Amino acid sequence: MLEYLFLVFFIYSVLGYLVEIINCSIIEKKVVLNRGFCLGPYLPIYGISSVIMRIFLDRYQDDLFVLFVMAAFICTIMEFITSYILEAIFHTRWWDYHNKKFNIDGRVCLSNSILFGLGGVFIIKVLSPIVDKIVMFLLPYKIITFFLFLCFLLDVIITLVTLSELKIAERKFTKLDATEEISKLVREHLIRNRLLVRRMLNAFPNFDRNKDFNPLSKIKESLNSMKKNNVK
Repeated sequence: MLEYLFLVFFIYSVLGYLVEIINCSIIEKKVVLNRGFCLGPYLPIYGISSVIMRIFLDRYQDDLFVLFVMAAFICTIMEFITSYILEAIFHTRWWDYHNKKFNIDGRVCLSNSILFGLGGVFIIKVLSPIVDKIVMFLLPYKIITFFLFLCFLLDVIITLVTLSELKIAERKFTKLDATEEISKLVREHLIRNRLLVRRMLNAFPNFDRNKDFNPLSKIKESLNSMKKNNVK
C-alpha cells in the first residue's frame, strides 16, 4: 500500500512540475525551469494533493460538479498551508498572488482554485486509469520504487541543508514570487560544491539552528563519526 501511494505521489509530482513550468513559461514568455522546493523535476505539493484526491474523491467521479468543487477546495487548502509553512520556516514568500483578484493574503487566489478544480476532474476522470497502469507495472520491481524514494529523500535533505547555508531569510528578492530565484540560488550553490560527500560533511555542522529538534542530527553525528575513523 505504501509503495503504491509513493509511486502515485511521485508520478503526479513529476506531472505537476511539467504543468507548472509550462504555465509559468507562458506567463513569463520565456522558458522557466526553476520551479518548486526540490532540485529534481517534481513538485511534492501536486503529488500530495493528487494522492488525497485519489483517496477521497474517486467516489465522486460520476458527479462532475461535486468533484470539481472538492478538488478545488483540497488543492487550495494545500497551497495555503504549504505557503504558510514555507514562509514560517524561511521567512520568505515563495509565491505571491496579491496582484490577482480574489486572493487570500496573496497565498491562494480564485483563478488558481478554478484551475485546481479542473485539474482534479482531469486527474480522476482521465489520468487515474493511466497512472494506475504505470504503477501496477512498476510495483513488482521494488528496486525502482526504492531508488526513486532514495533520490527524493536525498533531494529533500540536500535542499534543506543548502537553504540553511544560503540563509534565505536574510536575502532580498526582486519579485514577491521568489520560487525561481531561490531555486536558482540552490542550483548555483550546488554547482560550486560538486562533491556530494564533501558538501554534506561541510553542510551538516551548520544545520543546527534548532537544537531542540533537528531531523538531521543523527545523520550529522554518523557522518562526523565516519570522518574521525577515516571511513570513506
